[in-house]
Amino acid sequence: MHIDWVIAMADPMTHDLVTLGEAMLRLSVPAGERLERAPAYQVDVAGAEANVAIAVARAGLSAVWFSRLPESPLGRRAAGEIALHGVDVSHVVWDRTRRMGTYFLELSVPPRPVSVLYDRADSAATALTPDDIDWAIVESARAVHLTGITPALSPSARLTTMETARRAGQGGAEVIVDVNYRSRLWSPDEAAEVIGELCSLATTVIVTTEDARDLFAATGSPLEIAAMLRQTMSADAVVVTQGAEGAAWNSGTDSGEAPGHTAEVIDRIGAGDAFAAGVIIGLLGSGIASGVKRGLAMSGLKLGLRGDQLVVSQEEVEATLRGESDRQVRR
Repeated sequence: MHIDWVIAMADPMTHDLVTLGEAMLRLSVPAGERLERAPAYQVDVAGAEANVAIAVARAGLSAVWFSRLPESPLGRRAAGEIALHGVDVSHVVWDRTRRMGTYFLELSVPPRPVSVLYDRADSAATALTPDDIDWAIVESARAVHLTGITPALSPSARLTTMETARRAGQGGAEVIVDVNYRSRLWSPDEAAEVIGELCSLATTVIVTTEDARDLFAATGSPLEIAAMLRQTMSADAVVVTQGAEGAAWNSGTDSGEAPGHTAEVIDRIGAGDAFAAGVIIGLLGSGIASGVKRGLAMSGLKLGLRGDQLVVSQEEVEATLRGESDRQVRR
């Protein structure tokens, strides 16, 4: 069976964004429920890189997502939902033997943290290899987005991620690496070595203050961490996020900070991906400073939405950037 979603584009070989990663099914229970007692689970499509591609595509830019999915109803659900938002998934490799990765999510309120339970061993995405990638698309992209999640999946996925970063850099693309450390996938020492190598191939690195501390022993204010990591990683720019407090950036010629947006948290999963998408949009447009501010607005909006994906209009993003989101009812 051949499965194909085609997104019409002006030039099929030139894309604003190319990204690579695993999609999973997310099975969640609302805050106040426990996984072990829940009578039912809400099922959604999830995955950091797909989340970024969706947010970028919804902003009117062209985005391609590379991955492997099982040739099954579950795989088709994931591809179909990602494509629904305008992402080109026509290069997905369909796997007849491996499974769909899942994760179980228990939302919560303080002092109990959000809990994530992965069930992704031997998923289709763990079999990613460089042969699964159309390198002409990577090498002609304006921006390529990668995370520290994909190289944690398997040795072949790690090799594919590194080769994607190298090919993208050779093609002159912006290479954006979101560190995205997942402690349940690998140890800090192993992650630091591999993600550090990946960051050395990036033009822009995005990292939380927690990941900067745990992986790279970088401490201080977000501005100080950004300056320190930019030197050690040789990246053109480093962006450091600090949750609700906002973010800082250092690009050598420019540095600064921007505050976060006040938001009531319904679902924090995917907020970092929304932020990364805003940074990418800025890098492809008016620059990193505007990208950080856009990312903070998009991240704030995501906190108020259930599910992994930022499903908002650009008018809502622009209104948040202008500070027009203080009205409780808009009519």
